[in-house]
Amino acid sequence: MTARRSLIRRSALVASTAVTALVLAACGGSGSSGSSGSSGHDMGSMDSSSSPATTAAASPSAGAHNAADVTFAKQMIPHHRQAVEMADLATTRAASADVKTLATRIKGAQDPEIKTMSTWLTSWGEPLPQEMQGMDMSAGMPGMMSAGDMDRLKKGSGAAFDAMFLQMMVQHHQGAVEMANTEKAQGQFGPTKELANAVVTAQTSEITQMNKLLDKN
Repeated sequence: MTARRSLIRRSALVASTAVTALVLAACGGSGSSGSSGSSGHDMGSMDSSSSPATTAAASPSAGAHNAADVTFAKQMIPHHRQAVEMADLATTRAASADVKTLATRIKGAQDPEIKTMSTWLTSWGEPLPQEMQGMDMSAGMPGMMSAGDMDRLKKGSGAAFDAMFLQMMVQHHQGAVEMANTEKAQGQFGPTKELANAVVTAQTSEITQMNKLLDKN
């Protein structure tokens, strides 16, 4: 009986020692894991609260783009700005309600697109095109009006303004469609290509509408 009790005590001591070892190992593992987990959590927190520049660099908009995407945005922004300037003139100089409605729609579509493209350029670390109202940029992009064209449009009014506006805006839209088709063929960034496709669709439709209005005059 004494030998049996001694054996039982020895077995209990061994089991207790083993359990203690397991607990200590578990605590050590938990501490290490907790530290790693805590570190991972902290890294996650840092990622989610990182600076805008870091976030932009890691975002899709900062990555999957190419030179064609950058060129499209840099050229289409001033192109759109001029279209908006022309549309603004129509609000006070046009005689036709159809022309005024068209001008309002053009401005309503292109103003937000300017903001969108500006956001892309910023996220790509590219400078935004400067405001260059009054300067002649007709040689740089297809469909752009010259400084002389804009001066004539500013001096027009009534039916004469309507005809001039429609003729110039048809040419302007044709240039935008050409630029957008180049982006569709050569660009890489999905949202930029989608915008280019939307430009082709909307402005092709508006060209048809403007040509019909010109035929009425």
